[in-house]
Amino acid sequence: MAKNVYQKPSPETQSEALKIARATQRPGQTKEQTKLIAQGIEKGIALYKKQQKEKARELSRKLKRASSQQQSSAEPEDQEITERIVYRQHWLPWLLLALSWLGWGVYFFVSQGQ
Repeated sequence: MAKNVYQKPSPETQSEALKIARATQRPGQTKEQTKLIAQGIEKGIALYKKQQKEKARELSRKLKRASSQQQSSAEPEDQEITERIVYRQHWLPWLLLALSWLGWGVYFFVSQGQ
């Protein structure tokens, strides 16, 4: 089971949240309201940091798994893997080229006959 332990935000986070709250302060807003907004911003920053740490841990786990799998799979296989690239072209450009040459041929043939 995971324990929900609340850690107090760092002074940098508190000052940053207070700056943001003051920057977005509305006319007629009391200090109490600004303080509550700053606390909400602190919680948001703390949640964001927590999510980023979780993502970093998960990425680290995935990288560790991938590197261990790569090491285990790389050792027994000493065979070379060759890739064969096959280019397939569409038939339409070739058809248009043939039709244009045919058209030019007919044009020259007709113009020579006159």
